[in-house]
Amino acid sequence: MIIATPDHWHTAISIAAMKAGKDVYCEKPLTLTIDEGKQICQAVKETGRVFQVGTQQRSEYKSIFLRAVALARSGRLGRRLTVTSTTMMGERGGPFKNEEPPKHLDWDFWLGQAPKVPYCPQRCHLNFRWWFEYGGGQVTDWGVHFVDIAQWALGCEHTGPVEIEGTGEFPNVPNGYNTAVTFHCTLTFAGDSKIVFRSVPKGTSKGVLIEGEKGRVFVNRGRLSGKPIEELTTSDKEWLDDEVAKLYKGKQPGDHMRNFFECLKDRSLPISDVFTHHRTVSSCHLANIALRLGRKLRWDPEKEDFIGDEQASAMLSRKQREPYTIERLTS
Repeated sequence: MIIATPDHWHTAISIAAMKAGKDVYCEKPLTLTIDEGKQICQAVKETGRVFQVGTQQRSEYKSIFLRAVALARSGRLGRRLTVTSTTMMGERGGPFKNEEPPKHLDWDFWLGQAPKVPYCPQRCHLNFRWWFEYGGGQVTDWGVHFVDIAQWALGCEHTGPVEIEGTGEFPNVPNGYNTAVTFHCTLTFAGDSKIVFRSVPKGTSKGVLIEGEKGRVFVNRGRLSGKPIEELTTSDKEWLDDEVAKLYKGKQPGDHMRNFFECLKDRSLPISDVFTHHRTVSSCHLANIALRLGRKLRWDPEKEDFIGDEQASAMLSRKQREPYTIERLTS
């Protein structure tokens, strides 16, 4: 089953599909909240279904992202790394005029778990991502692609940061877009490795810069560059190819959907599995929470909860509107 709905419907459909015995390919970002990610991970464990998330940078673009990750994880750039992930700014808009929904649209159903509000076209289609009710802005949309590579490069794909802090500019427009327009956030992991996650103006190159005491490389969908890459010898390149193969779990990288189908056959874990993606999108959700609260937050990646901050912990989930609440598999 392929899920290509707005973010706020991903979890309910994913869990229902797995309960019905379906394997799932779901677009990114996987969830609306951190609590939803925990529910999907539980459902995968309990049903044994194959679940691939659509973060194609793990497969495609001539494996340049995998090469950057393999190089970083090898220690050749250093042991204490800082990864800067940059993405586009968010959008401004509003106030928007409400109107009657088109006859072909069941507006109440489209809203699902989200609050009941009047229809306006800017809440739908591509623009749903600029509303916290249905998405997380660029922080979770494009951001999840590059934070995924950053966290993988740090070897932190099965954990999360311990501190999060940053600043963001949010629109203050009634009935208008409400996610961050600009943002700059730092996520610090155990061992003092960091991800600096920030927006850049339109027209600026976005991507992932990995820096250590021994060197640095930059990667995006068009290139992988830096002295550590340029100076690779023939034997180094062969070594790097081997490391990429290990990262890709022995399968041939190059097509994300093909990886999903191969895993359907052998029932193995896809390259963009739900468990590591949950950690990636959690980091993006944590960034949004820190930006919205405007203060440094401490996070326990084992308990998946904030330390000593009830207000922040209350933002790990959201109130869901009946009858569209997400059904948990077990209590």
